Amino acid sequence: MSVTVKIPTQLRSASGGEGEVGVEGATVGEALEGVFTRHGELRERLLEDGKLRRFVNVYVDGEDVRFLDGLQTPVPTGGEVTILPAVAGG
Repeated sequence: MSVTVKIPTQLRSASGGEGEVGVEGATVGEALEGVFTRHGELRERLLEDGKLRRFVNVYVDGEDVRFLDGLQTPVPTGGEVTILPAVAGG
């Protein structure tokens, strides 16, 4: 299933400058693995011990995966996964 993963400006140095990556995946975890295949440095920035880092927020079509099924959250074909790291300041 084709999905789009949106990468924020703060992480684009690890994605070769790409702001969006098209990947295949039925779940958030599978979609992220597709991104990591192309941009391996993102893995250590997003995951710790196989789980999302505490300061990394991930959304599927606007819904926070922490309140769904985490990395097992299904992503519909044509869906959008958005990565938003928490940023200090204001």
